[in-house]
Amino acid sequence: MDQVMDILSGCFLLVGILFLVSGAVGVLRFPDFFTRMHAASVTDTLAAGSILIGLMLQSPNGMVVVKLIMILMMMLFINPSASHALAKAAVYSGLRPLIDKKENK
Repeated sequence: MDQVMDILSGCFLLVGILFLVSGAVGVLRFPDFFTRMHAASVTDTLAAGSILIGLMLQSPNGMVVVKLIMILMMMLFINPSASHALAKAAVYSGLRPLIDKKENK
């Protein structure tokens, strides 16, 4: 049973790392602030969730699991709210999304 939990935990940790790498590539490759912020916020939430679940599966202590669940719940509520507030602040400051002129014809 321990070997199954280790494999499952490793899979969650690997998926979290892949989400982090894809978010970093998105931040580097996307053209404007809003698409970069979307790539960073979505992949950060998914990556943190996957990594925390992987850590929960590794922990033998119940109290550590409870703390990791609390961290996960805070991340799931705070990350999208912070991204929304950041985008709203950017719009209020006058930053507009990049629109491709070829699509509007």
